[in-house]
Amino acid sequence: MIAAADYACMPTPNSLDAFWMPFTPNRAFKADPRMVVRAEGMHYYAPDGRAILDATAGLWCVAAGHCRPHIVEAIRHAAGELDYATNFNVGSPSAFEFANRLGELLPDNIDRIFFTNSGSESADTSLKIALAYQKARGKAGKYRLIGRERGYHGTNFGGISVGGIVRNRMTYGPMVVGVDHLPHTLDIKRNAFSRGEPEYGGLEFADALERIVALHDASTIAAVIVEPVAGSTGVIMPPRNYLKRLRELCTKHDILLIFDEVITGFGRLGAPFAAQYFDVKPDIITMAKAITNAAVPMGAVACSREIYDTILANADTPIELFHGYTTSGHPLACAAGLATLDVYRDERLFERAAELAPYWENAMHGLRDAPHVIDIRNLGLIGGIELEPRPGAPTARALEVFRKCFDAGVLVRVTGDIIAFSPPLIVEKSQIDQIADTVRTALKSIS
Repeated sequence: MIAAADYACMPTPNSLDAFWMPFTPNRAFKADPRMVVRAEGMHYYAPDGRAILDATAGLWCVAAGHCRPHIVEAIRHAAGELDYATNFNVGSPSAFEFANRLGELLPDNIDRIFFTNSGSESADTSLKIALAYQKARGKAGKYRLIGRERGYHGTNFGGISVGGIVRNRMTYGPMVVGVDHLPHTLDIKRNAFSRGEPEYGGLEFADALERIVALHDASTIAAVIVEPVAGSTGVIMPPRNYLKRLRELCTKHDILLIFDEVITGFGRLGAPFAAQYFDVKPDIITMAKAITNAAVPMGAVACSREIYDTILANADTPIELFHGYTTSGHPLACAAGLATLDVYRDERLFERAAELAPYWENAMHGLRDAPHVIDIRNLGLIGGIELEPRPGAPTARALEVFRKCFDAGVLVRVTGDIIAFSPPLIVEKSQIDQIADTVRTALKSIS
């Protein structure tokens, strides 16, 4: 532990101007910055030594808690032994080992792993693999990609094309062609304050795929990509039977189904992946974030053996897939990933998330009577509290809650007028209470 007096010796930036911060109101932040200089377990620490409880696992990603010694040591050892090795025509053992370990966690036969460096890269990689597969099996006319309104699949061009968040799309021109979108599944009128999966709309929302097929014809559609739980758009849960119905329709029309599990992967719902939690098997799964506990940037795409084998068997060049990144399967990332899987296994963190889920659900829904709340959504260790927007100032009310919670020692996340929660899987019940109490106090203090 670092003594409070020692924080004065820590380096501080002499200017905030050079760093263009992502997804941040830069002018507002730099006028009133909120800094953290250290992290351990469930907490960040401010420059003055003040502890800030992390109710968001960083950004949905630090599932095992911060600065876990086993992960830190694995990274240190890897940096001193093999700091970098390309995986273009040369291999390093840790990448193969990590791919095998991931395959053991995934649904049966979805165990061919392509490494990336982020969730955005994983999304775009999955789309390219889907198109390559269709071409490899003689169906190059299946080129259309179907996303979903309010979907988030990162910020690269493929991801924002199939994604459905307006602000992420509106500035960047026509994007990828041949894309259509399913409707989103949020229905507050019928499903407000649902505990877990909402009751209404599952078949109705999924059956919208039939209308898209009728418009374009299945012979032109390569893949459907959805988040099992939509996170960045504001924590939207799939209604009952929605994902099962999507799977049925994709199978019926010979369309690949891609699950973007960048936030749901690695125990967030109490199972290794949402595919297992919902008992729905996609053809491709994307992942990132908690794959290394966010200690080193990394992502991955897991494909069925059918997809992998078809692309390799039908390649007309020695390189079967012309795709990859300089740091695909980076040794430090693989070391962090292997150590992270050790922690998940040894501490039974996926099982722990499942055990804590009912307590978490009650804490979230205990805020139903708090001021300004119009909906609460939860599943596993995910929570979302939707606030009534302030007239003429959308997002302002939630941003004010964010600032008040941070000042009170709890980090939450806001997206629009939704407060989003995804604590590390090591969270204690007393800390769940602290999160709920802090949010209630913040809501009571704003207009």
